[in-house]
Parts: sequence; C-alpha cells; structure tokens
Amino acid sequence: MPLPPSATPAPLDAPSLLPMLQRYVAAKFGTGAQAQNLAVMEMGHAGLTFGFEVVAATGPHPLARLILKLAPPGVRRLGNTDVYRQAPLLRALHASGLPVPDVPFAGADEADFGTPFIMMERLAGRPFIVWEPDPEFDRAPAAVAAIHLQCVDALAALHRFDWRRHLPDWEVPRPLIEEVTRWDGVLAKAPEPAWVAAGHRVRERLLAAMPDGAPIGLVHGDFQPGNALFDGGRLTGIIDWELASIGSQLLDLGWMMMMADPASWHRDWMPLTAPAPDIVRARYERAMGRPFANLAWYQALAGYRLGAISCLNVRLHRTGRRVDAMWEKFALAVPSLFGRALELLAAEAG
Repeated sequence: MPLPPSATPAPLDAPSLLPMLQRYVAAKFGTGAQAQNLAVMEMGHAGLTFGFEVVAATGPHPLARLILKLAPPGVRRLGNTDVYRQAPLLRALHASGLPVPDVPFAGADEADFGTPFIMMERLAGRPFIVWEPDPEFDRAPAAVAAIHLQCVDALAALHRFDWRRHLPDWEVPRPLIEEVTRWDGVLAKAPEPAWVAAGHRVRERLLAAMPDGAPIGLVHGDFQPGNALFDGGRLTGIIDWELASIGSQLLDLGWMMMMADPASWHRDWMPLTAPAPDIVRARYERAMGRPFANLAWYQALAGYRLGAISCLNVRLHRTGRRVDAMWEKFALAVPSLFGRALELLAAEAG
C-alpha cells in the first residue's frame, strides 16, 4: 500500500537503488549476475527512470539492456503516477508487433524497490527532442520531415490496435468532455491574468463545439518525436506511456498538428518541425484509409491543453517550487497557443 502523506520516503537515486537492483538481478538472472552502469535517463525529463545492463559473472556481452521506471514513492497512484498500469499495455502492444519496448519484469507492490515498477527492454536509438535535438540528428528540412512523418505512420499503426480484443479491462474510455474540463484547475494557477482570460475563452468555445469523440481507442497522450526513438534516422520505438488512455484517438493527431503549426508558437520558441499540419493530417488519413472531421477542434484543444500546462509550470518555476528555466520559454508561446486555438475554432464555426 502507498506510504501515508506524513511519511517521507527515502530519495530514489542511483546509489540508493543499486543494492535493491543487485538483489533483484541475481534473483531473476541467476547467482553471479550483476547490474552495471546504472544511471538516470535524463533525456526528455524522464523522471524516476534508470538505464542499466545485466552482466554475467563470465562472458563479455551483457545478458540484457534494460530500463527501470519507478512510481514516485508516497504519491497517490493514479494516471501518470501509476507506473505499473503500463505493464499490461506495453506487453499487449509488443505482442501485437507494434514498436514499443517489451516488459519482462514488473511489480505492483513495494516488495522489490519500495514502490511499484516496470522493467523494460532498452531499444536502440534516442528521442528527437523537438526543442533541441541531439547533435547526431540531421536538421535539414527533409530529414526533419522524415522524422515527423515516420511518427505519423506509427501513430496510425497504434490507433489500429484492437484494444477491445487485447485489453478489454485495462481502462474505461474517458469521455471527451473531461479532456476539456480537466484543465480548469491547472489554468487557474496561471501567473498572468491575461492568460487565464484567454484560456477561459478557448474553453468556452471548445465546449460549445465539442464533437462526439469518435473514433474511440488507444490514446498515447503526448505523441510527438520526443517520445519516439530513432536509430540511423529510422523509428525504433514509441516510449513514455504515462499519459496513455482509452478515449478519443484524434487527441493524438490534434497534438501533432499543433506541434507542426508555426502559428501556435513564438518566433523565439518553436519546435523543430517540417511538415505543415495539413500534411500531417493527410498522411494520417491516408494511413488510416479514411478522412476525419473536426480536426481543427482537436488541434485547438491541443493548444489549450499545452497552454494550460505551461501556465502551471511557469508559476511553479517563478515561485521556486519547481525551478526549470525552460518554462520561461514556453511562457513566450502561451498567448500564441491560446490565440491560435481561438482562430481555429472561429474558422471551423464559419
């Protein structure tokens, strides 16, 4: 059971984690097996995520290269803090041949690491962080376009996954209205009154024009190149499933279209992307074999959602509660995110 709120769990860093991990590795891989090169996976703000190798007492090659993802100790396990819920999802997706890491080990209790965990295979490649890609990536427009379009193709493949057959009891579908109203409290924490007012205008327009939410299926929740792995320019995996749900799948497409739309951003803070939103949409529709309506609404919702998230994180940064200077850059884009959302909704309304 989770720690009570009054308890202060020991910090989970690599030195404190290593003895527990060594015991676990010996139990799973045999006497003499050891964990080596344990380190935090820092790329993309990965949280309590560590990479390591398993080596035998003899033999030059690792037995396994793994990623250990831990639930934050002492925190209510719900949504993105419920790490263990990813285990059945990733196992089902991997068994269906989709590009996700397999999960050979997982635990829902605190017996092994003091908190629930999943242990995944480590796929080849690194993420394409759209704000500052690793120097190994080619930044030429054609190469960047290829990265994004591979993501669109992978998104269509994920959306074709038959969750009713393979994960019927994993999640109850989330009503689309909750994807709008869940940000009310987050928006209220904005440090700028003008942001709150603009966000409220977007919220009311979204609610007034809300579609029926079809099609319903697997939703990644933050689908973009920063949550994909690429090796030699080829997509090798989709990662970071903390926000996954069953719901309106066009949420993912709207998010990618928002990321690809220069009008949603500030000239001094813009993701590195090449395909325009219409190209992203056309590629997805071609892969799915059908057109989709209301995509401007979903793109507007994506802008509202990221704008609200930015409002909260800018406040946390400015008050010193969670210092991260990156959010001052997002602060530049908040007016554009909300403004572009209003433009899209007005155009769709005719």
